[in-house]
Order: sequence, then structure tokens, then C-alpha cells
Amino acid sequence: MAHLLGGENLTVSFATRTVLDGVTLGLEDGDRIGMVGRNGDGKSTLMRLLALRSTPDSGRVTKRGDVNVGYLDQGDVLDGDLTVGAAIVGDRADHEWAANPKIREVMGGLVGDVDWHANVHALSGGQKRRVALAKLLIEDHDVIMLDEPTNHLDVEGVAWLAKHLKTRWRANQGAFLVVTHDRWFLDEVCNYTWEVHDAMVDMFDGGYAAYVLARAERDRMAAVVENKRQQLVKKELAWLRRGAPARTAKPKFRIEAANDLIADVPDPRDSVALSKMATARLGKDVLDLENVSLDFLDGADGQKLFDNITLRLAPGERLGLVGVNGAGKSTLLKLLNGEIQPSSGKVKRGKTVVTAVLTQDVKELDDVSDLRVIEVIEREKRSFSVGGKEFTAGQLVEQLGFTKEKQWTPVSDLSGGERRRLQLLRLLVGEPNVLMLDEPTNDLDTDTLAAVEDVLDGWPGTLVVVSHDRYLLERVTDNQMALLGDGKLRGLPGGVDQYLELREAALASGAVGGGSGAPTAASGSSAAGAASGASEAEKREARKDLNRIDRQLGKIAQQEEKLHTQMAAKSESGDFDALGELNAKLQELLDEKEGLELEWLEAAEILGE
Repeated sequence: MAHLLGGENLTVSFATRTVLDGVTLGLEDGDRIGMVGRNGDGKSTLMRLLALRSTPDSGRVTKRGDVNVGYLDQGDVLDGDLTVGAAIVGDRADHEWAANPKIREVMGGLVGDVDWHANVHALSGGQKRRVALAKLLIEDHDVIMLDEPTNHLDVEGVAWLAKHLKTRWRANQGAFLVVTHDRWFLDEVCNYTWEVHDAMVDMFDGGYAAYVLARAERDRMAAVVENKRQQLVKKELAWLRRGAPARTAKPKFRIEAANDLIADVPDPRDSVALSKMATARLGKDVLDLENVSLDFLDGADGQKLFDNITLRLAPGERLGLVGVNGAGKSTLLKLLNGEIQPSSGKVKRGKTVVTAVLTQDVKELDDVSDLRVIEVIEREKRSFSVGGKEFTAGQLVEQLGFTKEKQWTPVSDLSGGERRRLQLLRLLVGEPNVLMLDEPTNDLDTDTLAAVEDVLDGWPGTLVVVSHDRYLLERVTDNQMALLGDGKLRGLPGGVDQYLELREAALASGAVGGGSGAPTAASGSSAAGAASGASEAEKREARKDLNRIDRQLGKIAQQEEKLHTQMAAKSESGDFDALGELNAKLQELLDEKEGLELEWLEAAEILGE
């Protein structure tokens, strides 16, 4: 493979701290590299050096003379006074770029629903990010460097970007380097992982899953005393190994080694115990939306953001919300939190409910900017309980990545990721029993995300998560729902994969709802396309089928429980012949159950539920 660019003995220091110390590395044709590390460890600094956007204190960056490097900064670098079209293609005539199928593919994938003539400063954060990406990706670069490209992108946008990067070049051509906290994205597109830590860079073959295993093995072999970090790595690996129901692809690393590492790791959370604790704290009633409709907040005539939706949150439920930009995910959280009232319908709130919302706005910490981290937390409470365990404020602060030294850092000096962590800590010490998180992964590194997930595993309450990070959704929530931009709220038995299939079907049929564009998105049909296409007779038949299947599934559940009881008794008595017969019956029952579940999904598709 041909060498494209590299760094030799790169050293960078800020004040008394050395961020990079004698680092040597390079990119070659075919490299697809993901860069991970804790906030502040130098990932963005290294990327800027390799992109020739800054210079090291010592060492040098070299590149082959004909190599063209494209670079996407983490911040907003677009001229706000330009129109979208001018920001992307400059002064080129339409026929110059429209004749290129690769450029048309990028335009359609990223900015198809953005007003071409709107000024950049009027766009949302997600729209600005997509415009910046489009500007970069339409050019013919040999190397692309992306610093947090998934920030502000929805699930669909992240999936599109992953597909584009996988097909942009042939396998042995081009290269990219990406810094992102999105672990699904890292696994999907990368064949190498660089970990930046302690002023050095360690290199691993494979994506995030392979990196987690290799790091766990490295730590164990070196007898690293960072026991807390090791346990987080093992727990993360246990999740990767066990997988979520919607994830079918197996990581390409040694299964035997993974099994040995996680043999003594318990399930991420004890759902039964947490459910009992949640019921004790919340009672039977939590939050219910009954036949709720909501007009667009900007007063768009005749348009509804939500159209007769119903949602019931149970004690201890863990719900993930996905949807297109502008479909109302953050607005739904405001409805549940009582910040806004519906145009029609009812919002019922349990008497003992205490809510807390992690918003996307880190400016909420401005009122405590003069305090130190530990002072902010101790001002709320000095000790509290998580998952039946008592924690001091300092212990929880340390668990989410604030070392003893960092705990005394003024809030005004914290990085974006550190401020995000402190936001979450302030909410947790208030001991809410309903926690709502709006894009919690923004600005967090992968280690901190693992720590946040570890805290949430033992948190006994109702959890609602809005996120484009499909890894996080599958990790901390038990079921997912989607807002498809048609005013409806839809269950996703198949998880995020099902959502992407529905969106793809909607785009193919032209029934596209939502998006970051005009409010008319709510008038689109469901991505399944079935609710609007089915006749009334078909819908009546589908409702009958659903009722019939529900009854049958209820009977099967009883039979399944009975068989398990009989099998346990036969196992204790040593009657293995009878145990084999019972197991055969159980398999037949499970096959029947699977067939009924498929029928249920087909009927639900017709009704658009």
C-alpha cells in the first residue's frame, strides 16, 4: 500500500502539560482509522497536525506531493452570510456539479431537504453539520479527516455517512481518519483504531469491538492497577459479546478470548430487581400521554407536530426515541416534563413522579461557573443511593471521570465533554425517578460513555433517551419507538434497524415525512406506508388478527411457563428421557410463537402501529 501522509516524533505541549510526546504514525492507501481517547487527551490536536492545520512544537508532518487532504473541523466553520448553495458549491454553475453522479448522491443524502437559498446562519445545528459535510465530500480528496462528524446528525444521517465512507473508494484506495464517540459508527467503517492516551498513541487492528478486547487483554497482561477502568472495559465487552436483539453481525475477533474475559461478568442490569425498586419509588402511574395532539409551535397553519398519539410509561421502563430532525423528539420530552401543554388530549402524571431532563444546552451550568466541580455536586447533596448502593458526591463524580485533581477544577475551565458530564451529575444527585436524556452522547468520549452507561445500569427509575447513537440506545434501553415525521409515534420491535428500513421504504415511495426542512413534514405518511394505503376492510381484518394473536400469545406464555416448571422438576429427579421430550415440546411452542409474532408485525404494519 502506498504511503499518503504521516507524522514523525510529534510533540505538543500546552502550558505545563504535554499532550503528545514523540508520536510517530502514518496513513496509507486503504486505511480506515477511528481515533478514540478521553476528552482532552489530544485527539483533535493530532488530527489538526496531520491535516496541516497547525504545527507541532517539535517533529514534522510529511505527505506525498500529490495527496489532497480534506478536513472537517469539530466547530462551525461556515460563513453564516452565505446561502446553502454558495456554501457548498461556491460560484460554480449548476450544470457543472449536477452532471456528476457522485456529487448528486452526496447532495441527496445530506442536504436534499435543506432550503438551497436559505442563509447558513438560519439553519439548525444538524443542518449546518450536513452542509459542512456536503461541502467536504463533493471534493475529490485522497484523505478525509473528520472531527466528530456525527454530532447533531440523526440516526439516518449517521447511517448514510457510514455507507458513503464504505463505498467512496475501492478497498485499497484513499484513507480517512475519524474522531467520534459513536461506537456503532466506529465498528461499521473502521479497520484500524488509534487510542490517544498519556501523550502517546496505541494502534489496534479492527473497529471498536476489537479495540475493546485488545485493550482489556493489554491491561490484564500489564497488570494495570486501574481496576475501575478495567471493569468498565469488561462490562462494555460483555455487552458487545452478548449483543442486542437487533444486532446480528458478529465482531471479527476471537470469540474464545472474549468468552474467557466475560465469564464472570454479570448481566448489565438486573431488570427484575430494578423494576421492583422503580415500582416502590414511583407507584403504578408514571407518565401517560392519551390521544395527544400538538400544533407546530411556529403556528404553521393546519399542521400538527403530533396527531392523536398515546404513550404510557411504566415504572422502570427504558425507552429509546429515534426520528428524523424536526419530527418532535425534544418537544415530546417537554410534553412529558410538563413544560408545554398539548393542543388536545391529556397528559397524566403520577403523584410521586420527580422528573429531570438533560437538555442539549450546556449553558445551564453558567449559573455555577464560579464554583468547582465538587462544590456544584455537594451543594445539591452530599450522599445518595444508586441501585441500592450508597455513594458520596465525590465517589459519583470520580465514577464519571472526574479524578481527585479534576474535582477541584472551576466549572468555567471545563471542556465541552466535561461540562456535559457535570450536567448529568447534577441531575442524578437530585434523585429523580423519571430521567429524560436529550442527545446525551454529544461531546462525550467512549470511556465516559461506558461510565455513564454503568451508572444508568443501576439507576432504578423510568428512563427516556433521545439519541442518534444506536449503540447507546441498544445498550441502555429495552425498547425503542420512532417519530417518522407524520405526527405518529410508532413502536420498533426490530430496533434501530427497523427504523432505518422504514425510512428507506418511505424515501423509495416518496412518502417522506420529517426532516430538518419546512413544517409540512408532518403531513407525510408513515414510513411503513401501510396505514395510508390499506383499505378500511383490510384494517378491520388486521385488528381482528391482532386480537386473535394476542390471545394466542397469552396462552403460549402460560404453556411455556408450565413447561419450564416441568423441565426443572425432571432435571432435579434425573429423568433425562422425559426432559428431552419436554424440550422438544418447548421448541415446537417457540416456533409457533415466532410465527405468531411475525403475523402480529404484519397486521401492525397494515394499521401503521
